[in-house]
Amino acid sequence: QGAGKSLCAKAIATAWQQPLYRLDCGTLYNSYIGESERNLRKALRQIEAMAPAVLWIDEIEKAFASAASQSTDGGLSKRMFATLLTWMQEHDEPVFLVATANDIHALPPELLRKGRFDEIFFVGLPGTEARQAIVRIHLTKRGRSVESIDIAHLAEVAEGYSGAEIEQAVLSALHEAFDKDIPLDTALLEK
Repeated sequence: QGAGKSLCAKAIATAWQQPLYRLDCGTLYNSYIGESERNLRKALRQIEAMAPAVLWIDEIEKAFASAASQSTDGGLSKRMFATLLTWMQEHDEPVFLVATANDIHALPPELLRKGRFDEIFFVGLPGTEARQAIVRIHLTKRGRSVESIDIAHLAEVAEGYSGAEIEQAVLSALHEAFDKDIPLDTALLEK
C-alpha cells in the first residue's frame, strides 16, 4: 500500500495521451436481483463508447475477491466476475484495462491466467534514488526549497517506507514547523 500502484495507472494514461476512467465497483452493486450485473455491463458499454481510453479498476481484489470463495451473497460476486471476464476476453474497442491490487493472492486464479492481463507486475518500495526524488517532489510541490535539506540523509532514514509514508512525513514536518513557527529543516523532516 502506498507504493504508487494508482500512480502507475495514471502514468499509463498520461504517457499514451488517453483519458483515464476509474471504475468504482462499489457503485455498481444494487439490492435488486440482476441490477448489479446490468450496471456493470452498462458501465463497460459506456467506456467502450468513449474509447480509446484507459479503464482503471482500483483495488480489484476488494470488488471481486469473494468470487474465488464460497461467498454468502447468493452468487452475485461470481456473476459480476463472470461479466468482467467475458468483457475482458471479448471486447473489441481500444480500451486498455489497468487493475491495481494490494493482495494479489485474494484474486480468483482465472483472472491471473495469461491472456486476461498482458502483464502483471509488482510495485515495491522505492529505492534510495526514488526516495530522494519523492522527498524533493513533495517539498517542491509545497513551495519549499530543498537547498538546505539533506535529501540523501532523509532517503537513508526512510528506507523501508512507501512513497505515501514519505509524503506524510513531509506533511507532518510542515505542520509542526508551522505550528511551532520554526524553519523546516532536515532534523524536523527526519523526526
